[in-house]
Amino acid sequence: MVNLVNLEAVDKSYGVKPLLDGVSLGVGVGDRIGVVGLNGGGKTTLLEVLAGIEPPNGGRVSRGRELRQAVVTQRTELADGATVRNAVLDPLGITAEHEWAADPRARSILDGLGITTFGLDAPVASMSGGERRRVALAAALVQELDLLILDEPTNHLDVEGVRWLAEHLLARRTALVVVTHDRWFLDTVCTRTWEVTGGKVEQYEGGYADWVFARAERARLAATLEEKRRNLARKELAWLRRGAPARTSKPRYRIEAAEVLISDVPPPRDSVELLAFAKRRLGRTVLELEDVTLRAGDKTLVERQTWRVGPGDRIGLVGINGSGKTTLLRLLAGEVEPVTGRRVEGQTVRMAYLTQELHDLPGSLRVLEAVEEIARRVTLGKQELSASQLTERFGFPAARQWTPVGDLSGGERRRLQLARLLMAEPNVLLLDEPTNDLDIDTLQQLEDLLDSWPGTLVVVSHDRYLVERVCDTVVALLGDGRITNLPGGIDEYLARRDAAEAQAAPVSKPVEGPKSGAAERRAAQKELARIERQLDKLTKRETELHEALAEAATNADRLLELDAELRTLLADKSTVEQRWLDVADVAE
Repeated sequence: MVNLVNLEAVDKSYGVKPLLDGVSLGVGVGDRIGVVGLNGGGKTTLLEVLAGIEPPNGGRVSRGRELRQAVVTQRTELADGATVRNAVLDPLGITAEHEWAADPRARSILDGLGITTFGLDAPVASMSGGERRRVALAAALVQELDLLILDEPTNHLDVEGVRWLAEHLLARRTALVVVTHDRWFLDTVCTRTWEVTGGKVEQYEGGYADWVFARAERARLAATLEEKRRNLARKELAWLRRGAPARTSKPRYRIEAAEVLISDVPPPRDSVELLAFAKRRLGRTVLELEDVTLRAGDKTLVERQTWRVGPGDRIGLVGINGSGKTTLLRLLAGEVEPVTGRRVEGQTVRMAYLTQELHDLPGSLRVLEAVEEIARRVTLGKQELSASQLTERFGFPAARQWTPVGDLSGGERRRLQLARLLMAEPNVLLLDEPTNDLDIDTLQQLEDLLDSWPGTLVVVSHDRYLVERVCDTVVALLGDGRITNLPGGIDEYLARRDAAEAQAAPVSKPVEGPKSGAAERRAAQKELARIERQLDKLTKRETELHEALAEAATNADRLLELDAELRTLLADKSTVEQRWLDVADVAE
């Protein structure tokens, strides 16, 4: 099968550092490839070379004829003065309100990414960076594409948004290359994994779980790799195998080899021992909210709720964007006051609060000095670490520890912020989106530390994998003013959200012709004509697909590809036909 894009012996560097060194690879039709690697290791550069945004210094990049691709990177910019309508719908030729509402793909994408809450005429310039990224993502997804290239698309999406994006990408045949640290997303969506490391790209079959197994096997066979990386991979595998069955397509011999590797690994954490230690350090009272009402402007986030966070509790806090998770975390931290009720903090509490901002870093110091400013040694559970050792755990090797803080990238500054927090030996941790800007290796190190950390933990995160691994309890803000405990975890949260949306969805009823006004009838007649043109195109394509299926009777791969496209087309056609029936009643 001919690839959509090929890289042949590609070199790319900025300054003296080679990010890509003689890389050869290709993206085929229907491939879904996840790109992983350390921050600054070349992941974004690889995407930009693939997309044609950046030229290679050496080698060759070739693309198929008439390749239809869309790219959303962290540098994607929308046109000055653009509105949501300009960016997303105008390129499709959709201008009238009823036209986009009748287009199932556009409607699904705008709803799924939460963009309809902005309004179609909202100016992009006044939006936050995260909102602009969602609009740019929607503008890419509404197109008919052969290849979609995305850099960190799950940033700024809540748990529901990440699930919707995964389901959307699985449902379409578009080839995908995506950089993301969201391991649940990688495991759910991707069928191949590229690891960018040392200027090379290592290729693996399968998603995140497969990559972890393959890396552990490589560590087992390559005796020269550092023992600490091997031990970390063993612990990660132990958690994967003890949790829900790993979504892996690896042969049985590989799984058995990995199981031998992890057979003597203890549980990720001894909950009973950690709880007993937490109670000794914290006493009975940690943080309590009594009969609390919390508002943001005119919006009531929490109404007359009592919530007790006890010693050793490990809580994940979830909810849609704008539900009040960060505000509730700030209330726990004592940074905001409730409208009614009171906050109680235990006398032995030593709190650390990780915000989404990076305003507390001393830009005049070097990395190691900034950590030693807090303390020179730290005890985390049973582990005692020096400032240098902890800093190395967060991705700063010895040479990098003397870099000025002001010269660090956003991801490096986030890692330094975490190291400083833990160096203070808190017994209560409040973490607001701790995975932002962290690569997968650093996330593994963070989770390894949190596994054996004996204090109280409250985490707000859209990273489903992290919440399910380090938290024992999930609570949600569902928009009803309550703090709801969810024994079923994130699966229960998503099920409740689905049920609430289904209950709130309006039931469409055909409007009788005689009761509709003349203006409404004229608008319906115009829409009817547009729908009929759309149906003609779908019917023509359906005929072409049936003919192509007959011609490809002996080509199994081609048959699967055509059959998937036909099923998608028939589903779209059914939706359009139902819309035609509804509009026809009004147009009569």
